[in-house]
Amino acid sequence: MADSAILVLRTEPEPSLLARQDRGSGFSLLGHTPVETGQPKKTCPICIEPQNQTSYTELLLLGLSDDPEMQPLLFGLFLSTYLMIMLGNLLIILAVISDSHLHTPMYFFLCNLSLADISFSTTTVPKMLVNLHTSSKSITYAGCLTQVTFFSLFACLDSLLLAVMAYDRLVAICQPLHYLVIMNPRTCCLLVLLSFFFCLLDSQLHYLMVSQLSFCADVEIPHFFCDPSQIPNLACSDTSTNNILIYFDGTIFGGVPLSGILFSYYKIVSSILRVPSSGSKYKAFSTCGSHLSVVCLFYGTGIGVYLSSAVSSSLRKEAVASVMYTVVTPMLNPIIYSLRNRDIKSALWRMIRRKA
Repeated sequence: MADSAILVLRTEPEPSLLARQDRGSGFSLLGHTPVETGQPKKTCPICIEPQNQTSYTELLLLGLSDDPEMQPLLFGLFLSTYLMIMLGNLLIILAVISDSHLHTPMYFFLCNLSLADISFSTTTVPKMLVNLHTSSKSITYAGCLTQVTFFSLFACLDSLLLAVMAYDRLVAICQPLHYLVIMNPRTCCLLVLLSFFFCLLDSQLHYLMVSQLSFCADVEIPHFFCDPSQIPNLACSDTSTNNILIYFDGTIFGGVPLSGILFSYYKIVSSILRVPSSGSKYKAFSTCGSHLSVVCLFYGTGIGVYLSSAVSSSLRKEAVASVMYTVVTPMLNPIIYSLRNRDIKSALWRMIRRKA
């Protein structure tokens, strides 16, 4: 009993006391928390033994496939896709900046959306390419926290920017005479800054949630990046609060913007149907076509991944499905806007001719 009391009171026990503890003193020094030796240790299904979060330095990303022959193919596929994402979105940004005809609220928001798409893909794809090229699956604990933070930030920013762009189209079609007054440069900048501010708060919430978790030895993440929705499932500590916050966060930063987009298009369609001329109707719908396509692609793939994870118990299949909204969507956004938008196509051609 005296030895046990000394173990509890001392902050840094001596090696001799540690030896006595291992022989059955009745206490564990993991986190300096006393536990009864008769009780089984709390372990995760993938753990060998518990490990303190503060001393944990490395996790494993299982990726999309364990087949060594698939690694070069996946590396080439995702490298080309990432280069297309960078090239397409940078061309959109350069076209908007270089052409004075595109200095309007709609293209200002499009420019910010392209920048968010570049950042969104850069959060996950480069690390996956490095792991594929080196045949390594490791990611540091700090790197995982960084991915969680920036993934949450730019996914949220994509969602809010699409809602802001829907509001822009609503004002342009329903109140065309007051459009430039309502959507003045100050208002546009304020909307983007507010979107970024709320998303920054959201990303810090995810960072705090993950940083408070305790993980076990040999943590294997069945994904190609640290998905904020999967990390709590791998923790050894209680995650009920984290799960509640994740669902609440998804409702606020996913459901509310989507509801705003649906309401905006309800008002847009109602306003267009009152226009007697079929030519005016087509012109009004054409201004919304690109944005509506991007909205359907972004939310459609996100909802599809969520439903597939609810139906299928395979986490590896969920990782494959998540490629759609993390890689494919940012790649297709500039293609959709350049193919369906005459102003963007004209600006790109003028820019290419000037360079040539």
